[in-house]
Amino acid sequence: MSIATWEFESPPLHLFSAEIAQLVEHNLAKVGVAGPSPVFRSFFRKTTIFFIMNLYLRYFDRETLVSTVDEAIDFLQAIDEIEMTPMLEADIRDYVASDVFYPKRYKIHPRVYFIIIKTDAATMQDFKEKKAVHTPENMGAKATTPILARLNEIRPGWYEGTIDFKRVTQIPGTGKFQYRDTQFVACVKASSGMECYERIVDHLRERVDDRSQFPAAKGKCFKFIYLGKAKNLN
Repeated sequence: MSIATWEFESPPLHLFSAEIAQLVEHNLAKVGVAGPSPVFRSFFRKTTIFFIMNLYLRYFDRETLVSTVDEAIDFLQAIDEIEMTPMLEADIRDYVASDVFYPKRYKIHPRVYFIIIKTDAATMQDFKEKKAVHTPENMGAKATTPILARLNEIRPGWYEGTIDFKRVTQIPGTGKFQYRDTQFVACVKASSGMECYERIVDHLRERVDDRSQFPAAKGKCFKFIYLGKAKNLN
């Protein structure tokens, strides 16, 4: 088993050694403010139950809490780095209108993302006091297991993530390939354990053979530790 440790936010990738280059890293986003009394509206319908929620968006140090998808689009269009194409806007609207309740990240550039989270929180303060993730009762027991709840808990700061995966490597002098059990450890800035996992896997996918296999975030092959708040999430 290969073991490598890397702390990254924007480290020079060419500095990876031959051993560490087998492995890889990942990304994140950030949050903002709406009015003091945001208006709640019904975005979703599931059978006969209506869920009322807001949307939290973050791009680096820009963040907001809004009550409609149109306000979310306006917020994103005001950011020069984000090109709001018809395809991107349609995807955001589909996500908001869907029954998917997990946070969604959108890639802007390699290792640069913005995040959207559906939330019951009425204010930014409520959101940051861990009232963020919407977990309707009729989503089923599987969606509210302790493992998933811990993975999706919103807690911005530094995380240490450890992932055991099967990396495809070439057998010297044979031209053949084999799976090699590899462990990768990285310290990343993220808003949740799930985002820590996603950042690490994204990083690795850009640097290893695409036939390499990665475990699910909720499995025993991925572990993470919350290290503390980051002074600067840019």
